[in-house]
Amino acid sequence: MPATKKKSSSSKKRSTGRKYGPKAQADVKKEMHDFKRGKARSGPGGKGGKVKSRKQAIAIGLSKARKEGAKVPNKRAA
Repeated sequence: MPATKKKSSSSKKRSTGRKYGPKAQADVKKEMHDFKRGKARSGPGGKGGKVKSRKQAIAIGLSKARKEGAKVPNKRAA
């Protein structure tokens, strides 16, 4: 019988390091801080309405980090 080769789990390429950079984490943390105090605003220049959910606050923080060139994964297609 021919010997069959098993694929080892170590052969998969794994990403090294963190998914989000420290600058991105700081931006999200600041946005969550503002959200919890009711001061987070959405829209261009913060002139829109009040941020209603945690997910929205996180998305705004990540968007600001992307604009500043921080290490953030690409947006998911939804």
